[in-house]
Amino acid sequence: MSGGALDGAVRDGTAHGSAPPVAPDRAGRPVLSLRDLVVEFTTPAGVVRAVDGMSYDVLGGETLGVVGETGSGKSVSVLAALGLLRTPNLRRVSGKAMLGDVDLLALPEPDLRRRLGRDVAMIFQDAISALNPVQRVGHQIAEALRVHDRALSADAARTRVVELLDMVGVPHPATRYDQYPHQFSGGMCQRVMIAMAIANRPKVLIADEPTTALDVSVQAQILDLLRVARQETGAGVVLITHDLGVVAETADRVSVTYGGRIVEAGDVTQIFTRPRHPYTAALLGALPRLDTASDRLLPIPGQPPDPSDLPPGCAFAPRCPVSRGRAVCTEVRPEAVPDGSGTAGSACHFPDEAAGLLTARPEGARAEPAGAPDGAGEPGSAREPAAPVLDIREAMVRFPVRSGVLARPSAWVHAVDGVSLRVPAGRTLGLVGESGCGKTTLARLVLRLVEPTGGQILVDGDDVGKAGRSQLRRIRRRAQMVFQDPYASLNPRLTVGDNVAEPLRLQGLPYGQRRRQVADLFTRVGLRPEHADRLPAEFSGGQRQRVAIARALASRPGLLILDEPVSALDVSVQAQVLNLLADLQRESAMAYLFVSHDLAVIRQVADEVAVMYLGRIVESGSVRRVYDDPRHPYTRALLASVPVPDPVGRADRQRVPLGGDVPSPVDPPSGCRFRTRCPIAAAVCAEEEPPLRLVAGGHTACHFAERTAGMEPGGQAGGQGPAEQTAAPGPAEPAAGQGPEVRG
Repeated sequence: MSGGALDGAVRDGTAHGSAPPVAPDRAGRPVLSLRDLVVEFTTPAGVVRAVDGMSYDVLGGETLGVVGETGSGKSVSVLAALGLLRTPNLRRVSGKAMLGDVDLLALPEPDLRRRLGRDVAMIFQDAISALNPVQRVGHQIAEALRVHDRALSADAARTRVVELLDMVGVPHPATRYDQYPHQFSGGMCQRVMIAMAIANRPKVLIADEPTTALDVSVQAQILDLLRVARQETGAGVVLITHDLGVVAETADRVSVTYGGRIVEAGDVTQIFTRPRHPYTAALLGALPRLDTASDRLLPIPGQPPDPSDLPPGCAFAPRCPVSRGRAVCTEVRPEAVPDGSGTAGSACHFPDEAAGLLTARPEGARAEPAGAPDGAGEPGSAREPAAPVLDIREAMVRFPVRSGVLARPSAWVHAVDGVSLRVPAGRTLGLVGESGCGKTTLARLVLRLVEPTGGQILVDGDDVGKAGRSQLRRIRRRAQMVFQDPYASLNPRLTVGDNVAEPLRLQGLPYGQRRRQVADLFTRVGLRPEHADRLPAEFSGGQRQRVAIARALASRPGLLILDEPVSALDVSVQAQVLNLLADLQRESAMAYLFVSHDLAVIRQVADEVAVMYLGRIVESGSVRRVYDDPRHPYTRALLASVPVPDPVGRADRQRVPLGGDVPSPVDPPSGCRFRTRCPIAAAVCAEEEPPLRLVAGGHTACHFAERTAGMEPGGQAGGQGPAEQTAAPGPAEPAAGQGPEVRG
């Protein structure tokens, strides 16, 4: 595929399923083989074996997905194989890492450096941190070319870099060549990393969590770029991730890691439909899905094993429902045994019992979304809406862009631009959208962590914007926030008990009463009260998030604002936290404002959904209405970008990633703000801003909302095209009894 064809495929969103895939060279030799890889570190607790005899092969033209929880050895195994582990406590790396006929672990440092970047390339998780902030983007890619081709001139290198940037869909590549990383978005930085990785047409391409923390639209674009890069170079791809949806969409084979070992390996379809290890089945069961949801997820009990104290038998036995009461699981370590097809291996004593775990459900769980109760949120419902705990009316936040010697405002960033929403007690409103659309700013506005420019925010009837210091303190007791990063949201110098007790101390409660309430809060969130005297560093990420939730609950709030509370967590820990939030809401009837870019998580937890774009709400309604019958092109594009954790039929599944970048909030487009990226935009879209009005039981801000039912993502519905309509339909008033009302 030529660079121009590649660029067109990526920009048009047709790369997925449009180009014939490169057939893996299954008859040939692997391009990369790990054999009995062992990685050990020296720690104060003793020797930690982070990788314990890991082995896998990567064939040319195929994608191998390596999945598992944090600490299972996914990334450490690759970094050790490439000689990139430089920590002083590294004790030993043994085994083989064969690149063709060459063992990378046996190469001298100069020879290894010549191989890296030429024969093996790596795409790191945090692209912004991986790029040099003081060097121009184009120069960094050119350096990757010229270090392996001394004869390449500077002009030839520049020409090649511009071609590479164009190939991966960076707009205006000649201009972008001379810009710095801070002038690129996160998705664009990841594109630069991919361009640098494929510059020398490597034999092996390693992608370490390349889509973590990216929006679903950017994630879809990056996955298509990886797919097309594999087709362009014929490289074998190692995709390291904890996102099973990404693996199901892109991988040919899967290796599941646990406790530093491969516990199951096989074809992607076999792994997802007939897992033969309980850990694989448990990961799939804990995954929230976009197509279906239940009242409760199936979290994996317990914690991953401590690498410094691995059990003698199966490392998963303490958490495994199959091993209960079976001595062989705790005494004998199982070795991988291929199944009858010879393509898969499972390190389990009872592999035939694993597949049955996928069909198990927690007691009382239902297959349909919990969503709204029967009759709530549907047109014509007679149910009276509950009084709102949170009532936002025409909220507006604008930040100045300062320039000149006197730093006077020269422009304004329209972060939140006239948003209205209401959240009653005992209900959850999910707020979704791409990065930069104003979700977090709106969430912080509720607690006045950001000063409003206009509008009104009411919490239990109290005006947040007009509140004085003492009144604002009382409001913040009733409305608490759980932040995205559980590591940064706690004071590392205080014990977790003191962190949770801080709101109680500010209220003047005596020490003994604070201790009793902290113990009760720890019990409510599933932590042991006796651990209250430990420091945050002694807890896992999921446990720290539970501590943060306990601190938020200390003042007994009626409103909980959750800003990406599970985005940094493994799928198993994520399931535990989501179940915990559901239990707490049932017990206390708290209202939740849940901010996330993960649409599957929002479907699992929310009653109603509001979709935000460039500071405005473009669609809202019940979960079923928005997910099953989206009427705004932006909502349909987001839903079409989400990877489905089911490899069956993926070749025929239509996924059209949303192209382009979000326009600048400093100068938003006229009329409909989404029209610059909309596949059905017409002249009226540039002239008139569509109002948020009632359409099919939900609210949609689109001129053609009534005529987009059943429309494919990125295309038009049958019959008369939307472009032939010249006038926007008139606004309609919302019907009573629709649950949380959202207007913009």
